[in-house]
Amino acid sequence: MAAATTIVNARVFDGTRLQRWTSVRIVDGWITECAVASAAQDGDEVVDAAGGTLFPGLIDAHVHIVPGALEQSLTFGVTTVLDMFSKPGEVARAKEQARSQRGAADVLSSGIGATAPGGHPSAMYAPFRTVAGPHQAEQFVVDRIAEGSDYLKIISGAGGLWPSLDAATIGALVAAAHARGLLVVAHVSSGAGVEEVVSGGVDVIAHVPADAELDQALVARLAGAGIAVGPTLATVENTLGGSGGAAVAADPRLAGGLGEEWVRRLTAEAPRLGGRRLPPYSRAEANVRLLAAAGVTLLAGTDAPNPGTVFGASLHRELELLVRSGLDPAQALAAATSAPARVFGLSDRGCVGTGLRADLVLVSGDPLQDITETRSIERIWRGGTACDRHSFVASAAETEQLEAFDAQIAKVVEAVRQRRTAAQRRPERA
Repeated sequence: MAAATTIVNARVFDGTRLQRWTSVRIVDGWITECAVASAAQDGDEVVDAAGGTLFPGLIDAHVHIVPGALEQSLTFGVTTVLDMFSKPGEVARAKEQARSQRGAADVLSSGIGATAPGGHPSAMYAPFRTVAGPHQAEQFVVDRIAEGSDYLKIISGAGGLWPSLDAATIGALVAAAHARGLLVVAHVSSGAGVEEVVSGGVDVIAHVPADAELDQALVARLAGAGIAVGPTLATVENTLGGSGGAAVAADPRLAGGLGEEWVRRLTAEAPRLGGRRLPPYSRAEANVRLLAAAGVTLLAGTDAPNPGTVFGASLHRELELLVRSGLDPAQALAAATSAPARVFGLSDRGCVGTGLRADLVLVSGDPLQDITETRSIERIWRGGTACDRHSFVASAAETEQLEAFDAQIAKVVEAVRQRRTAAQRRPERA
């Protein structure tokens, strides 16, 4: 007899709106019934939501996987992560883990992103294959597909600190990817970078710039072209001197699943990189407000494990920041469920409905009134299997993750310091 679980007495957000349903039945990992009354049958495990809210498993639309990332993500209700740059071996390991372990989030990946020789993020991942010009675009895309990449990542301007792809190469990469059915995600760090990749025909923009207010005409072009934006405010906030990491660690609904080491890291002072004066974080939120008002599709992503972020928990901070930037709670929750599923072609998830994967989160409160109630987690199911929310802290996976995180951050901080020091000295020698 098929294993079945039925959730009753729930408030159900289906990924776009609140439904009349109060009950959802799961059989062998799939949702088989959504009903106004109890859908329970004899022999079912019945979970009483007691008026709490049931919504789709969260999707973090921007991470960089390290050991332990999938387990930690699931602990906080993130049932799928979209990796935006990792080497093939790490991607293969993570995908195998996702296939074989229900205690880990699912993962899709760009694999190695396209960047210029010596370009960002060489400091974290070198050596890896780069793209020296349009003539190498076709083979680069073919090689990524052979390695199992699910979409293509390209890196536009990186604040002048690293070499960057030119417009012709970006166009060639986009054309090669689209010819093979791949979505193209573009990293940007400035308003000029947004202009460049919009002209190049990309599908998704990663990061919201804070160097200047986005031009209204450019925002209109984004909306008209149907280009989605993943602002990654959780990382932008910390990068520009905010204390988002400390805010995550201070919330007992999140801190309880983090463990002492992660709380310490999130509350530690961010590395001082020196160099140019940083723009105000408020401009990033203002630009998200402009995008939202224009109807641009927004995707919730954290860019974890950048300093001040952590897998899973920081997505809840991202939702809070999106609401602060003008989205209503339902729009913010859609940005972490139905929107990334639709943009990335994940037709089996991101929504609650009959015939879909039973990736579900049950919370005790109402996040449609207070978005921080996504943190009041009672139950998590990934593919119909209940998640043990206490298995990650103090595990071998956590130790491996922390060591990998520290090593990556140390490399990046040192590389940025060296680049900025060199940039400051150039005028003196002129």
